[in-house]
Amino acid sequence: MKFTWFHLMPYRFLPADFKEKYRSVWVDIPRDLYDPKLGHRLYNDYLDQLEYADAMGFDGLGVNEHHQNAYGLMPSPNIMAAALSRRTRNASLVVLGNSIALYNPPIRVAEEFAMLDVISGGRLVAGFPVGTSMDTNFCYGEVPATIREKYYEAHELIIKAWTAKEVFSFNGKYTKLRYVNLWPRPLQQPHPPVWIPGGGSVETYDFCADHGYQYSFLSYFGYIAGKKVADGYWEVMAKKNKELNPYSLGFAQVVAVSETDEQAEKDYAAHMDYFYNRCLHVYNGFADAPGYRTVKTIKAGMLGQVGELATLRREGLKWKDFVEQGYVIAGSPKTVRERLREAMKSLNCGHLMLLMQLGSMPPELVRKSTSLFATEVMPHMRDLWSGFEDKWSPKRMAQDEIAMPAAVHFQKTEVNGKARAAAPGATEVRGAK
Repeated sequence: MKFTWFHLMPYRFLPADFKEKYRSVWVDIPRDLYDPKLGHRLYNDYLDQLEYADAMGFDGLGVNEHHQNAYGLMPSPNIMAAALSRRTRNASLVVLGNSIALYNPPIRVAEEFAMLDVISGGRLVAGFPVGTSMDTNFCYGEVPATIREKYYEAHELIIKAWTAKEVFSFNGKYTKLRYVNLWPRPLQQPHPPVWIPGGGSVETYDFCADHGYQYSFLSYFGYIAGKKVADGYWEVMAKKNKELNPYSLGFAQVVAVSETDEQAEKDYAAHMDYFYNRCLHVYNGFADAPGYRTVKTIKAGMLGQVGELATLRREGLKWKDFVEQGYVIAGSPKTVRERLREAMKSLNCGHLMLLMQLGSMPPELVRKSTSLFATEVMPHMRDLWSGFEDKWSPKRMAQDEIAMPAAVHFQKTEVNGKARAAAPGATEVRGAK
């Protein structure tokens, strides 16, 4: 079993009356609700948490891309992955991902992912989401009916850029390039493992099966509701005579660990309420633009993750309901590992993406839950799926070949009366003393 510590990086300081006073956390959320000084603290707290997860032995560190919202402060997950590539040593960098239809030209994704793979010593997982309707259609203005066509063309260009032996021309409908000549190339050959994040679109099952990619189901509803989606994926895999390898499925689950079940509620209930009732408060008109979801997906009865129907489904739920219905797996280490093991078996899932910082959860609680999970839950689940080969994790360089950042010890100096940090041996600044 593999574990990715996945961060959404939410804005933790929305007002208590946010849901009543404002219509949406996404797209048109008022700009004056954001304080850049608080944002500075948050980014550094969140990177600290991801680095801690690496130190605690998690297999992957997950980041993703969203725009104009307080749900997730990562318009560029590549910036976060770049920061982590120099400050972590072991975990994979799981970028879920770049919304490839939004890049013009998409070759930018191929270049930046290649850079991350080389810098990190081959630790990159490349995620290619279509993106939410809020991000793609309303924040970035893409036409809903053509977004998937653009996505498929972008995917074709990126993969060819990674794998082609010679310079080539690309004459697509949306992107035309006379010269495609990727420098640098990815360290992992023929390319980093590709994970496709999905929220229930049935076309994604076929896309993953046909290309040998991992299907990563990102759900806010938890494993009980998620079984319908997982079963649909495995049905498609079986029809195509593909191996039913648990590692070809990833699943995102909210998890919170405390000393006891009762203490878990005291620790985390208010922060879960913040997440479900503020971070997921999305105006229905933004949640599902006409043409964004395909007819096939609508006929399959797949519900959107946000919007009016999703809100009604959660309306009135309390901590006990969220736990019993599987939205959240929380409690003592014993409770969490027993329920989580049951959940992963029911989904036939080998890559668990853990949402352990949710909503307004402060750093000390994130660290506590992460530590308890790493020491008292994770070791008891490692044996799951030991009979299968994980083909969807990075093939990194040997540890003794990976370049280490140079050790730099800073000393204080003074410039124009103000303290500054300077590396020993640095060129003296005029006026410094």
